[in-house]
Amino acid sequence: MRLGFIGTGKIASSVITGICNSSIIYKNIIVSPRNKKIANNLKKKFKKIKIAKNNQEIINNSDWVFLSVTPTVGEKIIKDLKFRSNQKVISFISTITLSQLKKMIKKKIDIVRAIPLPPISLKEGPVPICPPNKKVKAFFNKLGSTVEIKNEKLSINFWSTSGLMASYYNMLDTISVWLNKKGVKKLDAQKYVTSLFLALSKDAVINSTKDLKLLIKESQTPKGLNEQGLKEMIKKDVYKSVVSTLNSIHKRLDK
Repeated sequence: MRLGFIGTGKIASSVITGICNSSIIYKNIIVSPRNKKIANNLKKKFKKIKIAKNNQEIINNSDWVFLSVTPTVGEKIIKDLKFRSNQKVISFISTITLSQLKKMIKKKIDIVRAIPLPPISLKEGPVPICPPNKKVKAFFNKLGSTVEIKNEKLSINFWSTSGLMASYYNMLDTISVWLNKKGVKKLDAQKYVTSLFLALSKDAVINSTKDLKLLIKESQTPKGLNEQGLKEMIKKDVYKSVVSTLNSIHKRLDK
């Protein structure tokens, strides 16, 4: 199987790294020259990486084509590319729908939308795909865990939550900076905060069959620190702000 990536940004680089460190069997991976630095770094790191001269060369030499460009770039370039009917197209583009992709590609072809995030480079995290596809599911199960979505409208909900990734990292940084200002060394602060939230996330995953509200309740004691922290954040509408942000992202996607 020959894999081709149009776009070599953070997400494409993460997916490629995950593939190259996985049990997925592939002949080679051909990437676009758009981001020369990332493309060259990938080629130096992994033997089976090739850099194409242009995007059409990727299409011509791939069985599976991954679209990993911004919506603006995608709308500009996809319609001019010539695909083959026996190819499979996996799109990581957030705001271009399946029907829009079909119109752009102008061929009866297998198209699947997927939402990978940077931890896929570590073969970690969920990857929502729409519509369900056995081969694509098996592929991403080797890079994390696949979540199949039948209704494209529902996939918008998953895209919306993925829009909080930078906000999450910003929260970790905010806490780390606070610790640093209180006298903790920067790297020690970052290691502590990231390890703390990793442990909390693992605990939440293990207990995900329960209502998460139980974890909220179990983590508090009367007049304890966590009770104080939660009450203050509720009072300051922190969580209402999260919901408002999700609704705003969802509105942008639901067009």
